[in-house]
Amino acid sequence: MALVVQKYGGSSVADADGVKRVAQRIVATKKAGNDVVVVVSAMGDTTDDLIDMAKQVSPLPPGRELDMLLTAGERISMALLAMAIANLGHEARSFTGSQAGVITDGSHGKAKIIDVTPGRIRTALDEGSICIVAGFQGVSQGTKDITTLGRGGSDTTAVALAAALDADVCEIYSDVDGVFTADPRIVPAARKIPKISYEEMLEMAASGAKILHLRCVEYARRYNIPIHVRSSFSQKVGTWVVDSSEIEGHDMEQAIISGVAHDRSEAKITVVGVPDKVGEAATIFTVLSDAEINIDMIVQNVSAASTGRTDISFTLPATDGQSALTALNKVKERIGFESLRYDDRIGKVSLIGAGMRSHPGVTATLFSAIAEAGVNIEMISTSEIRISVVVAQDDIDTAVAAAHRAFDLDAEQVEAVVYGGTGR
Repeated sequence: MALVVQKYGGSSVADADGVKRVAQRIVATKKAGNDVVVVVSAMGDTTDDLIDMAKQVSPLPPGRELDMLLTAGERISMALLAMAIANLGHEARSFTGSQAGVITDGSHGKAKIIDVTPGRIRTALDEGSICIVAGFQGVSQGTKDITTLGRGGSDTTAVALAAALDADVCEIYSDVDGVFTADPRIVPAARKIPKISYEEMLEMAASGAKILHLRCVEYARRYNIPIHVRSSFSQKVGTWVVDSSEIEGHDMEQAIISGVAHDRSEAKITVVGVPDKVGEAATIFTVLSDAEINIDMIVQNVSAASTGRTDISFTLPATDGQSALTALNKVKERIGFESLRYDDRIGKVSLIGAGMRSHPGVTATLFSAIAEAGVNIEMISTSEIRISVVVAQDDIDTAVAAAHRAFDLDAEQVEAVVYGGTGR
């Protein structure tokens, strides 16, 4: 008997028919002789609708109350799913995040899991029940308030529970058949990846691939939990996210490139005319760190000899753009920079593949392909297995398609089907 943790996204339980279909899949897994724990997201666009409702009532709702509101979405889905499973003749018990033992810090809206104590889940499993857990939520260790984990947090809930319960596998169900070499909406010829390493999947998630949440992959790698990314709308085998040692044994000639990811959610700030003195860059990024703003790519120009000043550009989530500008303007006189420039009409395109470590010429091929497509590169960032470029937002689709073709990633026939329309 295996212990299987399954997670179903909002598009999989978007309506009553979806809930019934998911219930049948869960019962089939139980009948196959497995213990089953299910993590479920809010139905369809429920979370977005609740956020819109909150903004109609208050332009700046208190974080505690917003979390209390948003967690209602998952509680609705978990109860309906438990009812649907009961209708099929199996006992299911639903649990909120706090009842399931998901303990977090006190940061409302983006809480981090610090412990999972699934005593009630274990008891219910021992008694033969299917456990349904509300994703995306937990309880603060200090205040005992309800908290949310941020968008995509249901993925993290599922992997955290899988680790705490020592599950055999964590299945993440969405409305696509697995992880593809690019977003099928941009590149219809994208190929499904049968197996991908935690390392590559981390880079894909960090670079904008929406199929798995970054923190979910980090958690899985830390506790070596195999993730199986599948569609709840088909019975096809999806993509396995596993340790690299489990891949290279099957394929000695590992593909150079795993895929091309893109991110439309970033903005760029340029701090113009920064005095080229020791400590100025440190001051700028300390200010941003104190404002809890995550920085992605950074470029500093060579200082002009005539002025002794330089420009520093960096990218950040567009949602943090205004906060960053406000924080920097407060210290403008102290730092002595001339002005700030802000551009939210950019996007990031990333090439990911562990194989590029041992294959020279990858960078040249990528830049040539993007240039031939008529796209200008504004910034460049690299890691051992990733090359990222910033381009104008209108050029993202062109750059992704060009990179995908340049590395022969196109499938001979269309493999990708987006069943629910969202990719989650």
